[in-house]
Amino acid sequence: MANFETEDTEETVTCLHITVYHPSQMEKNVFQTFHFCQPHHVKVDDLVKFGRDDQVCRFNFVDGRVSRIQFALQCFRHFNSSKLGFEIKNLSKKTKLIVDHAELAYLNKVELQETCMVCFGEYQMLLEKEEGQSDKYFDIRFELAKTPMLQKKNLSWREPIPECGFSCAETPVEIDETEETGNSLHEKWTY
Repeated sequence: MANFETEDTEETVTCLHITVYHPSQMEKNVFQTFHFCQPHHVKVDDLVKFGRDDQVCRFNFVDGRVSRIQFALQCFRHFNSSKLGFEIKNLSKKTKLIVDHAELAYLNKVELQETCMVCFGEYQMLLEKEEGQSDKYFDIRFELAKTPMLQKKNLSWREPIPECGFSCAETPVEIDETEETGNSLHEKWTY
């Protein structure tokens, strides 16, 4: 009997693909420690920190404007599910972290969607999760984007439209009360 017949079935591993971009990435080499296109194996119970401090953070930005510890990723499993999920927590006291349309202040955290955009300062990071079965570890793979991803992926910072149907992205224009046609407060503003 061959060895492969008695070995355990190989599990697929959940992989977090992270595509990174910074406008000065070529001149300043801010991602030099990321080791692109290689899988980085991470235990599921590890807190994965990103920042400037190479003594504390697993992934380091070579940039004096990045916080010592910028943010952290943590793996978890939903109740009654075998699938792994990820949370991101802002650990910078100075810089807000934008995750899709949510703005995270210091110590705020949010669950990552299957695909999401994370931004801080001039950094853009597109995170995409690929499902696997392993409950022992997951992989992180980095890719370098040559162009800004907000334009490339047709993603933009559109203001969400509130349930009332008015977009806060447009500036209201006040109408003189003599021009008012009704008594409704909403009719005083043009959107």
